[in-house]
Amino acid sequence: MTTVGDIRGTVQDRRAVISLLRRLRSDEGQADPLPIWEGMRALGDVVRAPWGGYFVTGFEACSQVLRGRNWLVPDFAWQERQPDPERWQAPATREMTRTLPRLNAPTHTCQRRALGNPFDRTTLESIRPRVATLAAGLLDGLEERLRADGEADFVTTVAEQLPLLTVGDWLDIPPEHHAHILDFTHRQVYAQELLPTKSELAVSARATLEMRAYFTELIRQRRARPGNDVLTGWIHHWDAQYPDDRAAADQVIYDLTMFITIASLETSAVLLANAVWFLTQDPSRAAWLRRHPQHIDDAVEETLRYDPPVVVNSRVAADDTVLAGTPIAKDTTVHVLYGAAAHDPRRNPAPHLFDIRRGGGHLTFGGGAHYCLGAALARLEARELLTQVLERFPTLRPLEPPAYDTSRVVFRRITSLRVTA
Repeated sequence: MTTVGDIRGTVQDRRAVISLLRRLRSDEGQADPLPIWEGMRALGDVVRAPWGGYFVTGFEACSQVLRGRNWLVPDFAWQERQPDPERWQAPATREMTRTLPRLNAPTHTCQRRALGNPFDRTTLESIRPRVATLAAGLLDGLEERLRADGEADFVTTVAEQLPLLTVGDWLDIPPEHHAHILDFTHRQVYAQELLPTKSELAVSARATLEMRAYFTELIRQRRARPGNDVLTGWIHHWDAQYPDDRAAADQVIYDLTMFITIASLETSAVLLANAVWFLTQDPSRAAWLRRHPQHIDDAVEETLRYDPPVVVNSRVAADDTVLAGTPIAKDTTVHVLYGAAAHDPRRNPAPHLFDIRRGGGHLTFGGGAHYCLGAALARLEARELLTQVLERFPTLRPLEPPAYDTSRVVFRRITSLRVTA
């Protein structure tokens, strides 16, 4: 475990930081970001960002930020205090600022308590057979494609589909709507980049309008025809909380339904594709795991550590503070670099090695009050899928490395992983 005394302070090297960020958006940097994480950590545990604020690179410093009560998310109140509040007025940005990851107490506390733990052990055990069935059906499709064409895209055939089918089944979203949801999710996410361009914000704005229209209508129809599903339960709960204000109830229900749906798609898809890529590129690794299936959960955790689906998460200082020896003024933004933290050799020795039996640590699902709501579900999906892939496709192997969306920095997206068997 890293000790406080091991933490190194900040080094201000603007040109080096800009160079590393540019590499992160290149084909080479997307395919192998490890040298970038190493380069950022070499500058210190807290590194000045070119636009102000700081990047946090070390595992222990990142953990302090994610778990500490003196670090807040950049909510509406913080945005309004900024010298350039117009930067935060984009429709897609404001839409996401109302969701759980961008709420602070007491609003965040109220909504989390109302949700409870939607994926507790009992719930996971009840939905596990359904997830296994959904995974089996997708792998049937993969097998058919391999038999017909000799190859298939694992991302579009399986990895993107399993999270979509799972959350769609959970909320009782009609299957014929799934492709539309996945499409606007891919486009809406640009608003969550560190420095989105005007064109990216325009793409996100159009996707946000589609997203709002879709989920608003879904909620209206479910209220008119209640079912035995989670969304119906949310409607009953929040209608009771706001008996005289239907608009307020609808807003909370919309924010929850929209966020939980889209948040579970891309991140889980990257986890699933990465797990298959890391295991099948080395036949001996997959063969070993097939002989030792008790380590499948360890393989999932190492996948989450080795290549986190989320690259950056931002927090702001609630008060003047000191982080890794660096004075941080109130309201200053810090950007937690998950990949750099996970590859910190002080926490995970030889971090460049993919080691299923590592037993190391990662912060991929965050920490503290904002720990990822769907972490247990993502792990369940990965466990069920890997178990079946290992059993059904003993010779599955990639034809080439994954392809990535190089316009992304905050959220990784694997666009293709061609496989054969």
